[in-house]
Amino acid sequence: MNWRFWKRREAMPVPGDEGWEQALVNRVVLDHLKEQKRSRRWGVFFKLLTFGYLIALLVVLWPDDFFAHVSPDEAHTALVEVKGIIAPETNAAADRIITALRKAYENDNTKGIILRINSPGGSPVQAGYINDEIRRLRKEHPDIPVYAVAADLCASGGYYIAVAADSIYVDKASLIGSIGVRIDAFGFVETLRELGIERRLLTAGQDKGILDPFSPLPEGQRLFLQGVLDQLHRQFIEVVRAGRGERLKGGDELFSGLFWSGEESVALGLADGLGNSSYVARELIGVEKIVKYSSKKDLLERLADRLGAAITESLLRLSGANGYPVVR
Repeated sequence: MNWRFWKRREAMPVPGDEGWEQALVNRVVLDHLKEQKRSRRWGVFFKLLTFGYLIALLVVLWPDDFFAHVSPDEAHTALVEVKGIIAPETNAAADRIITALRKAYENDNTKGIILRINSPGGSPVQAGYINDEIRRLRKEHPDIPVYAVAADLCASGGYYIAVAADSIYVDKASLIGSIGVRIDAFGFVETLRELGIERRLLTAGQDKGILDPFSPLPEGQRLFLQGVLDQLHRQFIEVVRAGRGERLKGGDELFSGLFWSGEESVALGLADGLGNSSYVARELIGVEKIVKYSSKKDLLERLADRLGAAITESLLRLSGANGYPVVR
């Protein structure tokens, strides 16, 4: 037997001894207090463990530039990042990019602006909003140059934004171009037929079910969709020609949806030269200090995105519900 058990047993009051009732009460109270103390210790331990976990989560999810000065009192180059898919409720949403641009222009110490783009494209509407605002702000502030700097990828909607800048600089291995428009959808008509499943789709309006993945795509609807894509493509081409002008040296292949390396894009007039953000700030703007103005989603938004974005996109793709045009 454990010696502590015998020690406690010996210490226990025995009925018949003088004052044994009081001694028993004292013993019970003492044991209760010890148990409470032990419980408090474990409670503190688990609270500290939970607190540490939350701190670690904040460190992982918190914006890298949270503590960066957005309005320094010295001359600087403003940096606005266009990163990821250009769509509503993303870090590259038009509202976020435009808000960052306006803050950069409002600061009297901003000597130049760099749009650092790393995007495969996205919504033509969102990209158009940003392009229009860049051109408007450039007219209001002609003394503040705007440079687009491509990172790994500046394609489709990303390039749509880039052509609004005064000049475009790229890395020799960047991927540039993809000037085109597409609509994604699936078709499961034959699959349903083989499984013996009847599709029942009721609409008010004969074309309301256009792009339904479980219904055939009539030739008339296909031609209509192609017309929409062609119109958006023409708009894209006009924006590129307006932004690049006589600097474009290629032909119709520039607007075929193909993309090129950064080195090739300079030769084709899609970009103006090779260089990264530091080079542009130092050599072209003349102010090496760079300050980030990009606004990101808050902590809860980004946590929710990480949990649900992949599942949501997979379901949308499976159902064909994302049949909207993308400059991508």
